[in-house]
Amino acid sequence: MTSELILLVDDEPSIIQLARMYFEREGFRVQEAADGESALNAADKHHPALIVLDVMLPKLDGFEVCRKLRAGGDQTPIIMLTARDEDIDKILGLELGADDYLTKPFNPRELTARVKAILRRTDGKKQADTKPIHRGDLTIIPSSREARIASRTLELRTQEFDLLLTLAEQPGRVFSREQLLQLAWGFDFYGQTRTVDVHIAHLRKKLDGSTVKIETVTGVGYKLVV
Repeated sequence: MTSELILLVDDEPSIIQLARMYFEREGFRVQEAADGESALNAADKHHPALIVLDVMLPKLDGFEVCRKLRAGGDQTPIIMLTARDEDIDKILGLELGADDYLTKPFNPRELTARVKAILRRTDGKKQADTKPIHRGDLTIIPSSREARIASRTLELRTQEFDLLLTLAEQPGRVFSREQLLQLAWGFDFYGQTRTVDVHIAHLRKKLDGSTVKIETVTGVGYKLVV
């Protein structure tokens, strides 16, 4: 049974109450915050294992909270909640660095499943002690979660690293978007495969100039080639 702390940030009491019930049922501890400023203070004080962060918040919105956390070096996994589809690209955007998103209204079982998957993946990566992977001028070190192009270190978000590692472990293999969601994210994204395309686009920019490329296989998915 887990006892990890989840910081739950939302200004709707009904959502807080429902999510807390499901989290505590799974053995998580829950710290609540109802606005952006309180969220930043709680993150600094309590050091949660994961943050569930609503976009629409008083004082500071969820986008600004996420930006401030990442700018300050806080890499705590973040799942963002949004009521608007048009927010999704912003949530997944390079400048934010959120790990996942859910659109309201959401199934609380799906939220807890995603939280557990992200924490399981993060914990597994921390314990990893595998040998470096070399693909062309790309070097990936799973144990320290580092990636380099020649001598240049790549600045990768948590999910970007996991996606690149998944592709690099089997170069030349074509992965469907659904397979990448299961392997790199650790769960089924319920058909919302756009997140894969967004992360692939970011990785391609960061791999620019490398001998390694991520190719699109039309109608199928993606593969890494040297």
